[in-house]
Amino acid sequence: MSVDLIDGARVGMLTPSSNTALEPYTAAMFAPFGEEASAHFGRFRVVEISMSEASQTQFQNAPILEAAERLAEAKPRLIAWNGTSAAWLGLDKDRALCAEIERVTGVRATSTMLAYDRILRAMGVKRLGLVTPYLGEIQSRIIKNYAAQGIEIAAEARLEDRGNYSFATYPPEQVGGMIEQVAEAKPDAIAVVCTNFRGAPVAERIERETGVPVLDSIAVTAAHCMREMGLNPARVTGWGSVFQRFSDLP
Repeated sequence: MSVDLIDGARVGMLTPSSNTALEPYTAAMFAPFGEEASAHFGRFRVVEISMSEASQTQFQNAPILEAAERLAEAKPRLIAWNGTSAAWLGLDKDRALCAEIERVTGVRATSTMLAYDRILRAMGVKRLGLVTPYLGEIQSRIIKNYAAQGIEIAAEARLEDRGNYSFATYPPEQVGGMIEQVAEAKPDAIAVVCTNFRGAPVAERIERETGVPVLDSIAVTAAHCMREMGLNPARVTGWGSVFQRFSDLP
C-alpha cells in the first residue's frame, strides 16, 4: 500500500498575542494554494502599542526568539515577524531580529516592515498615505522614519488607540473611510500599517474607486512571504493589487 505525503510550502508567522485579524485573513489569502502552501502561527505577548517602557519591552528579542524556535519545529521554509513595530523603532531593529531568528533556527527570516521596504522601493513611492489605529506618539515616529528614507507622508489618519486587541474591533468600513480620506491627497500609495487592522477587505474596492494603490500590512506580509517561498502571489485575488505587485517584482 502506497502512502501519499503532503509537504507543501510552509511559512511560520510570529504574531502579537492579542491579534485576532491577522490569522483568519492570512489563511484566506493562502487558500488559493490549497495543499501547496500554508501559514502557521506562533504568538508572543503584545497587549499595548505606545511609547511607554512596558510597551517597548514587549519587543525584546528573547520571547520572540523562543516563539521562533517553536515555529521552526514545524519545518517552515520561511519565518516572518508579522508585525509593524519597526515602523516606529526603525528598520534596523527588524534586520537585526531576522538575523537572530536565522541564527537560532537555521530558517530564513523576514518581516512586515522589510516587505514594505521592498515594495515601496520597487514602486518608487515618494509620497505615501499612512493609515493606522495608533497613538500620535507612535504615528509621529513612523512619519519621521519614512522621512529619513526619503518618503514624505502626504496625508495620514489614525485612531489614537493604544490597543492592541482593540485594533481588530474596528470594522472594515470604518478603516475604509480612513483610507478614502487619505486618498484625497493623491499619494503614490497608501500604507495601512498594523497587522491587527481590517484594511485588507476594502483595499480592492478603494483602489478601483480612487486609482491609489492600498498596501495593507497583512496583505503585504502574505504576498511577500509567498514570493520568498517561490509561490506566485498573483494567484491571490480579491485583496487588492499588492499580490500582483509582488508577483511582478524583478
